[in-house]
Amino acid sequence: MFCAATNMSVDVIRGKLIPGTALLYNFKNLLTAQNVSGAMINSFKYSVTLTLISLCICSLAGYGFEIFHDKAKDTVMSILLLAMMVPFAATMIPLFQMFSKAGLLNSTIGFILPTISTPFLIMLFRQSARSFPHDIIEAARIDGLNELQIFYRMFIPTMRSTYAAAMTITFMNAWNNYLWPKVIMTNDQSITMPMLVANLTEGYVTDYGMLMLGVLLCTIPTIIIFFILQKSFAEGITGAVK
Repeated sequence: MFCAATNMSVDVIRGKLIPGTALLYNFKNLLTAQNVSGAMINSFKYSVTLTLISLCICSLAGYGFEIFHDKAKDTVMSILLLAMMVPFAATMIPLFQMFSKAGLLNSTIGFILPTISTPFLIMLFRQSARSFPHDIIEAARIDGLNELQIFYRMFIPTMRSTYAAAMTITFMNAWNNYLWPKVIMTNDQSITMPMLVANLTEGYVTDYGMLMLGVLLCTIPTIIIFFILQKSFAEGITGAVK
């Protein structure tokens, strides 16, 4: 991908596998053809907002499912997990109609609302909460802390690795999401990086050097996030508690 981004389109088609000298040329063409800075800012804005809100909601839900006891909670959790079996394409058109009537097209709320809470993240936090020491909760209740204080002052610091894993997954999914933004973002000012890359393939002739440079720019943020959090990601997926 990096080698293709530094070569002319004709060299990419020929299969040249060594770095070239056309990186600056491709970059100028990309800036001329597309609003790269706008798409990058939009992707960061949507992804970071969705990640923060989703972590807050799903961790609260997962904590509540595990710590508090009710006869119906397993049934509710089963219904949530069944929702994972419904493909997004089956609900996309009704969602678009609802959001269109609510005036949420081309908005951050419209982008994040369908995936603000996912059964997978709730299940991840619930499984991690099972390894959370209940003695800490009982001791905190005796000391006079209420449930929200226990959650923010005891649960979150203890489950840092789970939060890191959930943040990595949510940010990557939000950053790479293409289908829903393509449906709900109808103007050029609201496009994201995956939409920008898709735009580079339109037209009669595709500049593959410029296309691969767009793919490279779209990939760099997720690579950085993953390498920064890879250790915590592995610990969080395996349910490690510190």
